[in-house]
Amino acid sequence: MERTNAFNSNTTINAYHYIGVWVTRDGFIRHEFLSNGRYTEARGDKQNAYTGYYSVLGNHVEYLDDTGFTAEGDFRDGVFYHAGMVLYKETT
Repeated sequence: MERTNAFNSNTTINAYHYIGVWVTRDGFIRHEFLSNGRYTEARGDKQNAYTGYYSVLGNHVEYLDDTGFTAEGDFRDGVFYHAGMVLYKETT
């Protein structure tokens, strides 16, 4: 059964700018914003360490993790600040 998600109803077309993988400088944390309003975060060798829904309003992101906790982050000048971490968009 597909899970109904009202959490990311604020996600706007501007959110697509942020879709992709964001990585800490040391590469230990990899945070991916998916186009379906979900995110996944890898820590070291552990894929999907955290997963859940996200909602973007302007440059602000709010998370609802699948385990129930909430978090937030902000995009500023092409950098993503989240939970004390600084992440940069991965380019191919």
